[in-house]
Amino acid sequence: MTAITSASGPAAGRATRISTRIAFFIAGFGMAAWAPLVPFAKSRIGIDDGLLGLLLLCLGAGSLITMPLAGALASRFGCRMVIVLSTILICLTLPLLASVSSLPFLVVTLLLFGAGVGAVDVSMNIQAIIVERDHGSPIMSGFHGLFSFGGICGAAGVTALLALGATPLIAALAVAIGVVICLAIAARDLLPYGSKSEGPAFALPRGVVLFIGLLCFVVFLTEGAILDWSAVFLTSVRGLDNAYAGLGYAAFAATMTIGRLTGDRIVSSLGGTRVIIFGGLLAAAGLLLAVLIPSWQVALVGYALVGVGCSNIVPVLFTSVGKQQVMPESVAVPAITTLGYAGILVGPAAIGFIAHGASLPIAFGIIALLLLGVAASGRLLKV
Repeated sequence: MTAITSASGPAAGRATRISTRIAFFIAGFGMAAWAPLVPFAKSRIGIDDGLLGLLLLCLGAGSLITMPLAGALASRFGCRMVIVLSTILICLTLPLLASVSSLPFLVVTLLLFGAGVGAVDVSMNIQAIIVERDHGSPIMSGFHGLFSFGGICGAAGVTALLALGATPLIAALAVAIGVVICLAIAARDLLPYGSKSEGPAFALPRGVVLFIGLLCFVVFLTEGAILDWSAVFLTSVRGLDNAYAGLGYAAFAATMTIGRLTGDRIVSSLGGTRVIIFGGLLAAAGLLLAVLIPSWQVALVGYALVGVGCSNIVPVLFTSVGKQQVMPESVAVPAITTLGYAGILVGPAAIGFIAHGASLPIAFGIIALLLLGVAASGRLLKV
C-alpha cells in the first residue's frame, strides 16, 4: 500500500493557499470560542468540577471517533465537502453549547461539536499536505500559525463580548456568524478532491506513521500540560497570585503563535530535521528552566521557550506524512491526528497522577525527557 505523492487535481494556487489558511483559522477560532463558555455551562447545568471534567472528555471523544471517518470522506468526496459540512456542524452546535440546560443534551451536543472539530482538523491537514506539496516549498507552519491565531481570536473575542455584557448565546451566535462569513470566503477555493489512496479506509498506524504519531503525542502532551497545569505550577509551586496564573499559558501561546507564523522561513532556512532537533531541545530546556530555578519570572521565560520550541515541530511532522510511502495520507493523517489528540486528553490526567504520587516538578521533568527523545528522533525522519 502506498501513498500517492501528487494531488488528484490541478496544482493548488494562491487562492487555494489562502483558503487553506482560512480553514485553519476557522478551526482554531471555533474550538477556542468554547473555552470561555465552559463556566457558564457548568453553572447552568449545576455540576461539580469532577463531573465537569468527565463532561469535557465528550468533546475529545467526538473528535477521536470522527477523525478516521473524516480521512475516508475527504478521500472519497474531497476536502471541500468535509471542511464545509463539519464547519457547519460547529456553527450549529456552538450556540447550543451556550444555551442548553439539560445534562444529556449537553453531552450529545459536545459530542457533535467535537465531531465537527475533529473532522475539520483532519480534512484541513490533508488539504495542507497537498497544497504544500504542489507549492514546492515549506508553508505548513504558516497554516498551523493561523490555527493558533484563530484560537487566540476566538478565546479573546468571546471573553471581550461577555465582558461587555453579551449573553453566552449572543457571543456564540456572533462567533458562528463570523465563522460562516469566513467559510463563505474560503469555500470556493477549497480542494474539491482529497488524497488518492488504495486500500482500507481505516487502519492502525504502523511503521514511520506510528513513529510520527508518537512524536505528535509527545508534543501535544506538552501543549496539554502547559494548558492544564502551568497555572497550578505557578500558584502552588512558585507562589504566584491566582489572578496572574494565566500568564504561563499566555507566554506559551504567544511564542507558539509567533513561531508558527514565522515558521515557514525558519523551516526553509534550517530544514525540517534541525527544526525537530533544536525545537525539542529548546522545549525541554524551557521546562527544565521552569522546574529547576525557583522563580515564577523564570518559569514564564521557560514556558515561552517551550512555545518557541514546540511551535514548528508538529507542522514539520505533518509535512513528513506527505513524504512517507507506508500508508496513504487519507489514513495516515487521521492516525497521527488521533494520537496527537490522545496526548492532549490523556497527558494532563497522567501528569495529575504523577504529581499526586511524586510532585508536579517531577511530572514536568518527565515531559522534558520525552521532548529530548523527540529531539533525538529528528534525524530518523524524512523531512
